[in-house]
Amino acid sequence: MSSGGTVSVSVVIAARNEAANIRPCIESVSWASEIIVVEDRSTDDTSRLATAAGARVIQHPFTTIGGQRNAAIDTAREDWVLVVDADERGSPELGLDVLRAIQSRKFNAYRVPRRNYFLGREVMHGGWQSDKPVRLFLRAARYNASRVHEHVDVTEPVGELEATLIHEPYPTIDSYFEKLDRYSKWWAEDRFDRGVRTGIGAIVLRPPARFLTMYLLRAGFLDGAEGAVLACMASTSVMAKYARLWAMGRRKSSRE
Repeated sequence: MSSGGTVSVSVVIAARNEAANIRPCIESVSWASEIIVVEDRSTDDTSRLATAAGARVIQHPFTTIGGQRNAAIDTAREDWVLVVDADERGSPELGLDVLRAIQSRKFNAYRVPRRNYFLGREVMHGGWQSDKPVRLFLRAARYNASRVHEHVDVTEPVGELEATLIHEPYPTIDSYFEKLDRYSKWWAEDRFDRGVRTGIGAIVLRPPARFLTMYLLRAGFLDGAEGAVLACMASTSVMAKYARLWAMGRRKSSRE
């Protein structure tokens, strides 16, 4: 079963245990001619719901998020690919913007602005307002191998769409800490594998620096209580990343 939309683009969605999100995500991009969901042994109804919503589901062992997306891109039938996460939503306006970009052929890749929400409120400051990842590109492009902050490897000039994706990565405080645990571990492993090491100074100084940057320099205080909580949690995330990287280096030194 395929989407059957009128915009000649293959939408790629990497998802695992996203039963709560997958159907509305797929329906929000139903204008795409093909929707591919790539997942790795979900224990909920993600696969069944995705198929019922009109997507083609493929299974691929998880290594990185970029690797999952690349596996789906390998199977795409359209020349253009649009990457969407399960916690994101498209719109008819995005479909029209994608169609115009594909027809113009002005660029081979495009950034797609995201409107980000935290606990149900849109975040307009603190750096979140400039979130514009490359998400629409010709099928020949691929994601790099980073565990976190993965990106599409493109060397040519990149365009930017006007329409946005709606992104709600943290509907609850629990969801933030769940992702913090996972992503801080991946971040530390990435740096450690590249030979990066850190000391106590980074653990002490970088978290407050992140808070001040988000809350004051990037005007996070204008987002009210949500802006304050986000800045605090971002500083906690930085602490977790550098503490884990420090601990990895400490264990390695003790074995040598």
